[in-house]
Amino acid sequence: QVQLVESGGGLVQTGGSLRLSCAASGRTFSSYAMGWFRQAPGKEREFVAYIRSGGSNRYADSVKGRFTISRDNAKNTVYLQMTSLKPDDTAVYYCAANDRTFGVTAQDYAYWGQGTQVTVSS
Repeated sequence: QVQLVESGGGLVQTGGSLRLSCAASGRTFSSYAMGWFRQAPGKEREFVAYIRSGGSNRYADSVKGRFTISRDNAKNTVYLQMTSLKPDDTAVYYCAANDRTFGVTAQDYAYWGQGTQVTVSS
């Protein structure tokens, strides 16, 4: 069982930056694929980025070049550095993990955090 706790959300102006963190419990964090998803009001949860245990990653087209996912296995933490934020980035951001699969859909992940709100004002 893995528990995930996100932090770092908040209110920021258009063009600003935020760094989200996701702290994971468990001794095998380094073997997990970690993902970030987001869900805006009235919309489905959507993929943002993932990072595999070996460090390879993938981004949604909407955030490519603006967001960076990274992980620190010594701290059992995955990060999402967000820059050049836009109002369309406003959503609850969720951290997700899985030790068996990885991918761009929510079904690819078994463990989820509670989410952290990111609001970008225009």
